[in-house]
Amino acid sequence: MGYDTIIRGGTVVTASDTFAAALGIKDGRIAAIADTLDDPDAEIIDATGRLILPGGIDSHVHISQPSGDGIVMADDFESGTRSALFGGNTTIMPFCLQERDGEMRAALTAYHALAEGACYTDTAFHLIVANPDQQTLGQDLPALIADGYTSVKVFMTYDNLRLNDAELLSTFDVARRHGATMMIHCENEDAIRYLADRAEADGNLRPRAHATTRPVAVEREATHRAISLAEVVDLPIVIVHVSNGAAADEIRRARSRGLRITAETCPQYLMLTADDLEGMDWEGAKFVCSPPPRDAEEQRACWAGLTDGTFDLFSSDHCPFRYEGTDGKMNPKGAKDFRHVPNGIPGVETRMPILFSEGVGKGRIDLNRFVALTSTNHAKQYGLYPRKGTIAIGSDADLAIWDPEVRRTIRHADLHDGADYSPYEGIEVTGWPQTVLLRGKVMIRDGALEGALGDGRYLDRDARD
Repeated sequence: MGYDTIIRGGTVVTASDTFAAALGIKDGRIAAIADTLDDPDAEIIDATGRLILPGGIDSHVHISQPSGDGIVMADDFESGTRSALFGGNTTIMPFCLQERDGEMRAALTAYHALAEGACYTDTAFHLIVANPDQQTLGQDLPALIADGYTSVKVFMTYDNLRLNDAELLSTFDVARRHGATMMIHCENEDAIRYLADRAEADGNLRPRAHATTRPVAVEREATHRAISLAEVVDLPIVIVHVSNGAAADEIRRARSRGLRITAETCPQYLMLTADDLEGMDWEGAKFVCSPPPRDAEEQRACWAGLTDGTFDLFSSDHCPFRYEGTDGKMNPKGAKDFRHVPNGIPGVETRMPILFSEGVGKGRIDLNRFVALTSTNHAKQYGLYPRKGTIAIGSDADLAIWDPEVRRTIRHADLHDGADYSPYEGIEVTGWPQTVLLRGKVMIRDGALEGALGDGRYLDRDARD
């Protein structure tokens, strides 16, 4: 067999195995895995001293999402997927948001138009249900699930997005009957509103109040309630961006009862704390996200969840807004009141290097667990495996070739997103992807962009059995 590309000299790492091998790539897929491979007509990539990993899959990313009057998300599909690619990702999964009074199909058509021809990575969309009316639940959502939009997200917080318990149950039931994966943002909006009103009465409007008005208890309670409602409907669910040990304990207890719960955490809950929101001159707004960063004890609890298997997914929850200017964090209202600071931080490019350095490099997790948390489990959870998320014969040749020894200090000036800051500025990491292939095409070679805008494709998926 003739190969288009041969990668040799490196160490191949999957979620289950680590071994020295050469990879032969033909027509965008892995065609051979062997001790040695030769083909005089193939492009040869020397990976000596490097790790060859499946391309990362970041299944929790917000790009070009409507964000309120006068607020503009910092990343479109071009900048967002470019940044993802430089972080070793070959697939990202952003959210198509149905607004409160909007139609799901119209939102999806508009979102595809934004992504068309504008991606450096492959993409697949989750659907956000904010208007669970008869049209959405009775017609649009079942048809879209059948068309391959097989993951749905709902919110228990934010006035313009949250569903009440009856609406959650109705949406859960549609997902159960039609085989969709249900993702849930778990925070109790009524409790948050009570605490925010109390903070306002006390004149406490600085960014740190964002953390104190969203304490662990409001996330734990909502996590318990989401699990209970899913149990009523008999629906497997994904609890996204878990930030603390109490919520993780709810997930462990549910699993001990035989419930099918998938759990996700994110870099901000390992690397940031609520103290970061104390920044001088309102710079704490840079770290406003929901759930908020907690404290050192909860960081340790999240690491424990990654090491003991409680967390299945490690995602960025990349949700970028600019700090400077009036269309992001420092909008006229946000510059005076934490309640109007857009929720979200950038992080798609630094997700994998942070976990590699802090997890693998410091002995908290091994390489195979790293691959599972950043790629394989995402592909399995969201209907992309084994096309994506592994290195196997017939799988797409989505590969990230890592230098495990290179040391870098995270500087936003070196990153590729559309924001104007990184919440991880100044953190030193060891290990970074140097060469990235998407379906066999070299997109980044030795740290330099080589692929073309539009090389990314949209991925259809199958409903859950």
